[in-house]
Amino acid sequence: MNLVQITPGAGGMYCGNCFRDNALVAALRQRGHEVLMVPLYLPMTLDEESQAAGVPTFFGGINVYLQQQSAFFRRAPKWLHSLLDSPALLKLAAGRAAKTQAADVGELTLSMLRGEEGNQVRELDELVAWLKTQPRPDVVLLSNALLVGFTRKLKAELGCKVVCNLQGEDAYLDSMPSPLRERVWALLAERCRDCDLFIAPSRYFGDTMAKRLNLPADKVRVVFNGISLEGYGDKWQVAGDTAASATPLSPATSHLSPTLGYFARMCREKGLDLLVETFIELKRRNAVPGLKLKVGGGCGPGDEPFVAQLKEHLRRAGCLDDVSFHPNLTREQKVAFLQSLTVFSVPALYGEGFGLYLIEALAAGVPVVQPRHAAFPELVEATGGGVIAEANAAALAAAIEALLLDPARLRTLGEAGRRAVGERFTVDRMAAEVAQAAGSLVRARG
Repeated sequence: MNLVQITPGAGGMYCGNCFRDNALVAALRQRGHEVLMVPLYLPMTLDEESQAAGVPTFFGGINVYLQQQSAFFRRAPKWLHSLLDSPALLKLAAGRAAKTQAADVGELTLSMLRGEEGNQVRELDELVAWLKTQPRPDVVLLSNALLVGFTRKLKAELGCKVVCNLQGEDAYLDSMPSPLRERVWALLAERCRDCDLFIAPSRYFGDTMAKRLNLPADKVRVVFNGISLEGYGDKWQVAGDTAASATPLSPATSHLSPTLGYFARMCREKGLDLLVETFIELKRRNAVPGLKLKVGGGCGPGDEPFVAQLKEHLRRAGCLDDVSFHPNLTREQKVAFLQSLTVFSVPALYGEGFGLYLIEALAAGVPVVQPRHAAFPELVEATGGGVIAEANAAALAAAIEALLLDPARLRTLGEAGRRAVGERFTVDRMAAEVAQAAGSLVRARG
């Protein structure tokens, strides 16, 4: 099949959706499909080789914003339009984008959802015109539902099917003020009717978005996100011929100090403040002497004040010396970071649709402790690699403490999770299921 993957870039921020889409494109190509990856808005910051190399960035963030604000810029001469889309200016704009909140861009979101009727129609026309110079796609894959405004024009001009991924849109939209929030949800539901199929990363999130967008059940398919296992075997003791039979070194004995770990964007939404409270509670109990906390993940300019507040809170609690922060790691550094942990937790309390960080930790043989919330119970059940606790610091601390005091169970859960990742959560398995879903649409078209 000929496929096009359209993915918004997040500038200097690490973005799980970008990681997923980039890995998916690479795996689809390995399976023999022709796949074109098209970035939008800003450059993508990735921890693997970019699959969009050589492809221009469409809907340049500066032009998109100015076209929303000014009728003059909607009619700006081509030279000015091209200048504002230069890689150097987009790179400068990336730092500003890290501080943007959903409440500040509600009208822009509405305009983008209007597609061919929105203020950014010039950008959409340019994207479609460029795609017409490429091999005609059988299916266009949209990274998230906020791009469904493209669907009508893509289908009309290219004669293709459109598949839309559902990836965390609800939390973003719900943070908008009323009545703007309700207007965006209503328009999103209307435009979603144009799509041929939706792919959700978990049954929880598929059901949630199907209800909120009034999607027919037969148009929503669940495909678990997957990761590349390259590099995760470096510290494993191999007991057989395949990666699936590798046995990781026991997290409980692979380092001197028991270590609780977190790896996600360093923000309130991902529950980092709750994990800090949990760690302080664990230190107060002192049932696990020498316990450390390692915090890794994306940390942009908008996150730095929050991290500074947490550090001050830890200092006042007398725990700061036992905590280390590791922002914006490379992929190799991330894998080494995960392999240094004993137990892992990212206690996000918004409606997390998946949590790729859980699969990454389990791939390193590290068991997880998560709150009883959103997709976490589904993933823990599917992997057998962790424990679910109530969503408060005392309950999370009790569950983490119980695991740390039971090395045999710690190892059993870590190994079960690692095996499950190798069997059900690889990027190749994800690509196979996405290709199957896209292929069913092509075959149905005849």
